[in-house]
Parts: sequence; structure tokens; C-alpha cells
Amino acid sequence: MFLIRFRWLILVMVSCLIGCGQQAEEKTATKLDTLLEEIWLYRLDQDPLMATWSGSEIGADRLPDLSERALKARKDKFAEYHEALNLLHESSDLSERQKINLRLMQFELKNSLDQIRFGAHMTPLTSEYGFHASLGHLPNMVDTTDVEAVENYLKRLSNLPTYFSQNIAWMRKGIATGNTVPKAVLEGYESSITAFIVDDPADSVFYQPLKRLDQNLTVEQITTIKLKGRQLIQEQVLPAYRDYLAFFVEEYYPATRETIAISATNNGQQFYANRISHYTTTDLSAGEIHKLGLQEMDRIRSEMRKVIADAEFDGNLAEFIHFLRTDPQFYAETPEQLLHYAAWLSKKADAALPAFFKTLPRRPYGVAPVPATIAPKYTTGRYVGPSGDHRPGYYWVNTHALNKRPLYVLEALTLHEAVPGHHLQNALALEMEGVPEFRRHLYLSAFGEGWGLYSEWLGQEMGFYQDPYTRFGRLSYEAWRACRLVVDTGMHSMGWSREQAIQYMEQNTALSTHNIRTEVDRYISWPAQALSYKIGELTIKRLRKEAEAEMGERFDVREFHDVVLSNGAITLDQLERQVGRYIKGAGA
Repeated sequence: MFLIRFRWLILVMVSCLIGCGQQAEEKTATKLDTLLEEIWLYRLDQDPLMATWSGSEIGADRLPDLSERALKARKDKFAEYHEALNLLHESSDLSERQKINLRLMQFELKNSLDQIRFGAHMTPLTSEYGFHASLGHLPNMVDTTDVEAVENYLKRLSNLPTYFSQNIAWMRKGIATGNTVPKAVLEGYESSITAFIVDDPADSVFYQPLKRLDQNLTVEQITTIKLKGRQLIQEQVLPAYRDYLAFFVEEYYPATRETIAISATNNGQQFYANRISHYTTTDLSAGEIHKLGLQEMDRIRSEMRKVIADAEFDGNLAEFIHFLRTDPQFYAETPEQLLHYAAWLSKKADAALPAFFKTLPRRPYGVAPVPATIAPKYTTGRYVGPSGDHRPGYYWVNTHALNKRPLYVLEALTLHEAVPGHHLQNALALEMEGVPEFRRHLYLSAFGEGWGLYSEWLGQEMGFYQDPYTRFGRLSYEAWRACRLVVDTGMHSMGWSREQAIQYMEQNTALSTHNIRTEVDRYISWPAQALSYKIGELTIKRLRKEAEAEMGERFDVREFHDVVLSNGAITLDQLERQVGRYIKGAGA
């Protein structure tokens, strides 16, 4: 009897201990969830534009406050949150998914703090984009059936002069401290500003939502809104753009730095190392990445020569590239022809998805031209993700300068930007369940761009690249990304000139000279971001190879892709951990 009672007492004590442990763990998990939600809401409040693009109504009547006071408060709050997560991480035993949540928010907060520390807010523009152009997306995001939404949009327009003046103030401080965008990449940049300046407010991109107001509104409401909109554009918006144009032409551009390397600026070497770490999510050095790029280029050139032989072309690599750049058969004659071909390729890719993916997203995507306001200095194509639950994603195709947009690369571009590339990955992330809201909107370049480049490679299995020219186009795109490892590190860390980078890419890719110059300028004004593509792709391909070798006949490419995409955007070390768990689990 005593033995039975003693065993019962032990069971009760063990149950209590387990219960207390479970309660402590649940309390920690709840605390983490609460903290992550608080941080996300704070970030949306501080960046109302990000809130709108993520489908939130927070700050719908505001633009970001970029005052020195606001920036200081934001920095202190981010640091406070980062430390709180550090303490939680050290004292908790969380589930694998919760650990991912915590690490990703730490990663995001660290980046926000690093950007403030290195003064990134002093250069709110790159060679192809800027704060003034990003506002051009707002008119397409207004719910014209909702009077309150339209009124909030008008309030935002009234805040535009302050937003511009705050950016200009930081750019002036950048001039004073030598922290500017290099002069070499800003030639003609003023055209991206003048594109928003019109004589008649009704012709402004910011007036366009008011032309499609819901007809269920009263005539009085429609008339009042349109009159107020015209007045705001005439008295607030257009003067702000004119003032910015004058500042850029007369003050900023003449004072920009003559050097191209970020390492030539104050703390530039540390900033470049920091950006490498952020964009690649690795601890690779500039030298290691440069060497990797040279190795990849040797491999890709060898494959290019095989394709040239298959094409029965009588000439060497340089002559074949010249042929592709100059023969009219490889270029569309009209913007519509280019867009129609891109749309046809998109549907072909859609049809191939079920054979390679178990999970497909609900949200669709469209094919559209790059907006004319930014097209001249913009890259050849890009993906614009869904906003909220009622807007699709878009595969943008640049129809400016058609003789610089070769058709033989359009298959690779489509697979990268649409499906199975950016749209598939981003749309699936938006539909994840059981994760904090910030995870659905998180984008990490190494993962996202690595997946996009892997998608180009996957196109071979999907039935694309059936002739030597499109096969060479894919290799040219792969070489383009490998070249980035060489020229980005070359310019920012090893003393390469802009012309040296351009020449290297001309010799090793079939991109048009116009595209190459646009791309090199992008790398100069956006240090290290271009490194993320190839680093991410090589990681995904290596992980697939490891899974195939370990699992043999049990390997299922559809399941592998599910594992890679199931957590949305994650760092590469986290991806390795997830694939490793999958291999071990499947093996068991």
C-alpha cells in the first residue's frame, strides 16, 4: 500500500513539474507572440506607406515622419525591441516555428538600426528609383468606392510637401558629410522627376483615382472630392515636385561625389561589409564572393561554348554575343508584341506548375509595362507583389527602348519574375497560416532572389529553352548574376572603375549595352544587393542536390519545393536547417 501511495505521489509531483514547465513555455510563447505583434504594429505606424502596401489601414491618411526627432525616437524603440527579443531568446524553449519568428524579427530590427547608424536615410534614391517615384504607386491603391479611403488619400497629398522637404533636408546633410549617390549614375535622373510635373492637375498621376470614383456616390460628393483634389495637386503636389527638381538639378547633382565605391565614404568599408551580411544573410567576405563569381563565370562560359556549337554558329563567344545583340529577329517591333509574348510565356509557366509544386497560391498576377515615369532608367523587368486581399501581383516588363530588350532572355525573365519565381513565392507567403503577420510580408533578398534565379534554372525541367538562343539567354542571365559577384565587389571593395565593370559584363553576357549600363549603375547606387541572387540560388541548388543524394528514389521535387517555400522568406542558414530536418524526417 505504501509503495502504491509513494508511486502515486511521485506521479503527482512529476505531473505538476511538467505542468509548470508547460505553463512557463506557454507563457514565454504568448509573450513572444504579443511582442512580435506589438513590434509589427509599431513599424506600420512608423511607416504608413509600408502599412498601405501590406494591406493595413494604419496611417492611411499619413506619410512617414522623417524628422530628426522621429528618427531618434524610432532608433531608440527599435533598440529596445531588439534587446527584449534577445532576452526572450536566451531564456526560452520555443518551438521551431517560434524560433524562426523570433530570429527573423531580430534580423529585421538589426537592419533598421544598421541603416540608421550608417545614415542610409541621407540617400533616399538609387540610380533607377527614389522616394518621389515610390509615391507614384499610391494612386493605384486607392479604394475609390470608399469615401473615407479617398479622403485619406487627399490628406496624404496634403502631407506630401513636408515629406519632400524632410527628404531634401537629409540629402543636404548627406552632401555635407560626403554621403551622396555617385554623380556617375545620376545623369538624366531628373527625367524621373519631371515625369510627375504637368500643367493641368487633371493630367497628374495623382488625380487619376478621382476620375474613377464610384458612381454610387452623390454628385455633390464627387464634385467636392474632385475640386479638392485638383486644388491639392495644384497647390501642394506639383510645387513639391518642382522644388525637388530645382534642388536636384541646381544643388544635389553638382555636389554629388565623384567616387563610385561605397567604401570611399565615411565608414564605407564597414557599411559595405554590413550590407553584404544583410543581403546575402551569410558571413562571406567581399573577397570570397569575388572569387566565387570568377569560378561561376568559368563554368558558365564553358556551357555557353557548347550552346554556340549546338547553334552551328561560325564564330567565337564574342561574335555570337554581337550577333544576338544586333540581329533584328531577336527584338519586338512594338510594346504590345513584347507584352503579348511575355503573357504567353506566363501562361505556359502556369500550366507547368502542378507537375513541380504541391501547393499553389490563390492570388493571380497580371502582366503590365513598367510605368513610363520610371522606365528609361529602370531594369528590364520586375515583380510587384499583391497589396491587401483584393489586388493581384504584377509582372512588369520594360517596353522602353525595344531594341534593347532581347526576346531570347524573356523566358528566363518570366520564370524569375512571375512563376515559379517571385509571384509564386510571395503569394504563398501571403497565404501562410499560423505565423505572425510580419512573416507574410517579409522579403529577404537572398531567399527571394535566390529562388527567382533557381526558378530560371528549373525552367529546363519545365519544358522551356527549346532552342539554342533561349538556352543561351538563360545562361546569359545566369552569367549576369555571376558577374554581379565580380563587379559589385570589384567596384565597392577592390578599386574597379565603372567602365571596367561595364566592359566585364559586355564580354561575359548577351545583355544589351543599355541594360548593362543601367545594371552597373544600380549596383553602384545599391551596394551589395546584387550579390544576393547567386548566393541564394547556389544554396538552394546545393540543398536540392543533398536531398536527392540522401533520399535517392524517395526524393520528390514537389515535396522539396514545398519545404523550401513553406516558411516564406527566411535566412539561408534557416533554410538549410529546414531542409536538413526534412531530409532526416523523410529518411526516418
